[in-house]
This record gives sequence, C-alpha cells and structure tokens, in this order.
Amino acid sequence: MWIFLGLISCLFLGFYDVAKKLSLKDNAVIPVLFFASATGAVLFMPIIALSNLGLITESSLFFVPTVSMTVHGLIFLKSILVGSSWIFAYYALHHLPLTIVTPIRATGPVWTLLGALIIYHEVYNGWQWAGITVVFISFYLFSVAGNSEGIVFRNNRWILFMVIATLLGSASTLYDKYLISNYPRMAVQAWFSVYMIPVFLPFLLFLWYPKRKTSTLFTWRWTIPVIGILLTIADFAYFYALFNPDALITILSLLRRTSVIISFAAGAIIFKEINLKRKGLALLGILAGVLLIVFGS
Repeated sequence: MWIFLGLISCLFLGFYDVAKKLSLKDNAVIPVLFFASATGAVLFMPIIALSNLGLITESSLFFVPTVSMTVHGLIFLKSILVGSSWIFAYYALHHLPLTIVTPIRATGPVWTLLGALIIYHEVYNGWQWAGITVVFISFYLFSVAGNSEGIVFRNNRWILFMVIATLLGSASTLYDKYLISNYPRMAVQAWFSVYMIPVFLPFLLFLWYPKRKTSTLFTWRWTIPVIGILLTIADFAYFYALFNPDALITILSLLRRTSVIISFAAGAIIFKEINLKRKGLALLGILAGVLLIVFGS
C-alpha cells in the first residue's frame, strides 16, 4: 500500500511541474504563484473549519487538530521559507526550458544530505559520498549541455535562481524533519497551505499590481488552480504513506525524486525542447547519484 502511495505522490509531482510550466509560459509569474497557492489554501479551509466544529473527528485522516500560537508561528516560518523557494523557482521556470530546470531540482537530496551533515551531525558512508560525487560530476556535464543552448550556468541569473530555489527547498525539507517529528502532520500541512496567502499577497498587491500594465500580462488558465490541487494530493499521499509502520523512507524519497522523469519527458514531448540526449544522460547521472545516496542510507 505504501509503495502505491509513493508512486501516486511521484506521479502527481511530475504533473505538478508540467502544470507550472504550462501556466507560466508567456504569463506573469507573481499572480500565477499567488492563485496556485491560494487554491491549496481553499482546499484546506473547509477541512480546518469542519475539524473545529467536530464534524471531522480525530479518527479521520483529514482531522486538523488545534495547535498553539507558538506552533502557528513555526508553521508560518515554514511558509516563508517555502514561499521564498517558490518565488525563485517560478521565475527560473518562466525563463528556462523544463529540461534544464528539472535536473537542477533533482539535486535537492544532495543538499539535504549535506545540510543534515552540518545541522544534525549525521555521518555518511562510502555509498553516500559516492552518490554525492556522481551528482556533482553529472551536474557539471549538465552545465556543458546547457552551454550548447546558450545557457551559461556561471553567469545566468535564472540558473542561479533555480539553484537558490533548490537550496531553500532542501532547507525546508530539513525544517520539515523537525516539524513533523514534533507536531501533528495535518496541522502542519493545512496551516502551511493557508499561510501561503499572506506570504504572497504583498508581492501581488505591491510588486505586481502597480506594474501590471507595463510588465508581462497575466492570463488566467485552467492549469493555475491545478498546480495547487496536484501539490496537495502529492504531499498528502506522501505523508499518509509514512504512517505505515513498514514504509521505508529511503524508498519513498527515491520514488518522489523520480518525478523529474515525467517533467523531463513533458519538456521533450509537449514543449519540443532540444539537446535532449546530452541533458538526458546528465539527468540519468543525477538520478544514479541520488539512487546511491538513498540506498546507502
């Protein structure tokens, strides 16, 4: 059952990336980001209300327990961290091919692993260090493939944005380890989604709205709310899989990371992106490095 849930999470994460690219193509970034995030909040608001009214009981998987203001503050910090990562990621995805963005995102487990080394003083074995080395070598080969498209990694701001987004995402993963270990899972996921609205609203009102007529125009597309729906389902399936006592976190992490294959395939089939052989080989190298890290854990 937990393997099936892990595959569901992987599948929805892959389509989540595709929906983002479809929504951002020739479109204003900030309103897309705001309305996609607001969709996730709208999904959880009724669940929070019904839980408070007792219409959803504690025995339900969807029950959102009441937590203290201190916990709310900690969850809001997570929303700020994730919101910062998404801002950089959405701008990068707006300007870069999907087949460039997804392999960079696939290096996330490496940065999470290195962060755990520094913060939690975890000790790694030879397989894990081999995986880290393979990822960095593959990332270099990937940068060479990008150069052939005129995307020079060392001085391209959107590449830098994607790297920053990946680092912030890894930091969020490390922070999740603390939150999920100490506080109710549904409270964290539900209130995190709700708090994304106050995080992004100032950007919408004060950064985009005054310049909306002189910058890239915003066009509403059906794929925008789909972004929030897909991410909510992917995260719910993943956290629910972790409830199974037989679930192996290493296997689940690997399944979620392989969602980049779906995104990469979409870049080739839907968006007709080029230079796929070189980028595909580099992506396989990154996934092989992640595989070594996961199974070496």
